[in-house]
Amino acid sequence: MESPLLSQLFKQLFTHRPCSSCTRHTTRRLYSSYGKAAERRRPRGPEKESSPLESNWQQRTDHFPRDKLDEYKRFPVVTSDALRSRKERPRRVRMLMRDFIEDSLYNPSYGYFSKQVVIWRPGEPFDFANLPDEASFYAEYQRRYTEFEDLLDAKEYNETRQLWHTPTELFRPYYGEAIAHYLVANYKLQLYPYEDLLIYEMGAGNGTLMMNILDYIREADPEVYARTRFRVIEVSSALASIQQHQLLRSAEAKGHADKVSIVNRSIFDWDTYVSSPCFFLAMEVFDNFAHDVIRYDPLTEEPMQGSALIDAEGEFYEFYSKDLDPVAARYLRVRDAACAGRPYNHPLRQPRILRNLRSKLPLAPNLSRPEYIPTRLMHFFDVLREYFPNHKLVTSDFHSLPDAVEGVNAPVVQTRYERRMVPVTTPLVHQGFFDILFPTDFGVMEDMYRAITGKLTRVTTHEEFFKRWAYVEDTQTRNGENPLLSWYKNASVMITV
Repeated sequence: MESPLLSQLFKQLFTHRPCSSCTRHTTRRLYSSYGKAAERRRPRGPEKESSPLESNWQQRTDHFPRDKLDEYKRFPVVTSDALRSRKERPRRVRMLMRDFIEDSLYNPSYGYFSKQVVIWRPGEPFDFANLPDEASFYAEYQRRYTEFEDLLDAKEYNETRQLWHTPTELFRPYYGEAIAHYLVANYKLQLYPYEDLLIYEMGAGNGTLMMNILDYIREADPEVYARTRFRVIEVSSALASIQQHQLLRSAEAKGHADKVSIVNRSIFDWDTYVSSPCFFLAMEVFDNFAHDVIRYDPLTEEPMQGSALIDAEGEFYEFYSKDLDPVAARYLRVRDAACAGRPYNHPLRQPRILRNLRSKLPLAPNLSRPEYIPTRLMHFFDVLREYFPNHKLVTSDFHSLPDAVEGVNAPVVQTRYERRMVPVTTPLVHQGFFDILFPTDFGVMEDMYRAITGKLTRVTTHEEFFKRWAYVEDTQTRNGENPLLSWYKNASVMITV
């Protein structure tokens, strides 16, 4: 049984007093300016000591593990697609890092999003107008969050529950209304009355965003509502089941049922050509797209691609090869062409002469820092170009994240244990129990999207977008502070123009 085993591991981890970054109540989807300020005011405890079980999820060395080289040569190469039908985590195999991450997050039997995630619901919308300030909103949020989990524990206690939320839930219905305001305005400007308003949403969670959008359109513009169709694309069978039973029941109660259909399929398996103009919503999904890891020879600048080896005991080891697979090689080619002239973060940005001097130092590393490249995101752009040629993308995600592992564009890898966040230092972790989320370099992403789809885009900050499209008075506290605008300073929005 893996649950008692994981519980034992975490209990031993927490025999030492955890550091403040491990005990932060803030969850994966919330990085507010207020929350971070509150953390800075808390007294810090002593540094966390190494756990005797830390090696169960963390690689022991940054060098090539020579004693595993024979196994690396002998073990078969597998992909995340080949592992979909497996009920147990694989052993005695090797795979590219993107396949390891994809399998960890989305495997139907043990993946993080398939089995572990619970989405927080705040209950009634927050009454911002009657809250004194942003600090009181934060306190009310914490109270509701704790109350929600208390009710879950009363039904079934789970010390490893993975509970998180989205801004859609936190700022319901105002967040969804802002998105709907943007959709209706652009639909009427470009497509009405010749085309229907066709909306696709990838990763709809509880379906709250969809319901808020449909409610707004019906109230604000009944004529547009009559032409509206909404399609949900959901990779998680568990969430798709929730949506089918609860979301459609709610849609029927609200009169939206005939507007909605749900497709339980990965967007990467999509094979239906959609010729109609449509809006494609991808809100906070890029951060969980699988990435490849690349390191470079600091002298020759030759890239090397990372793979994960899983031995017979289930331990993880990282290897690098000069033979890039076609997907990673294509990403580097497209990026070089699309981003020519644009400076972006890269492990080799240090001048060559400094790298040469550094390489002569004792114990100098023979490879650069790791760089995580969003190869799945590139694949997503391919799907949009091939199957949704007349789409307009609306996407929001984090451009920076705290507590990331070492590397360029590196992910945050974390889990929850007894309501405390536990960040670790490598994505090579027990599959399915850790969230692995990446920041998005919107400058690079914008250029690659344009190169692949041929469409023009605009990138704004989260605050700029919602200042323009939200009814900001609805989320303003009595002293004039506005959490909708201030709580996501590390998020950006990109739209197709």
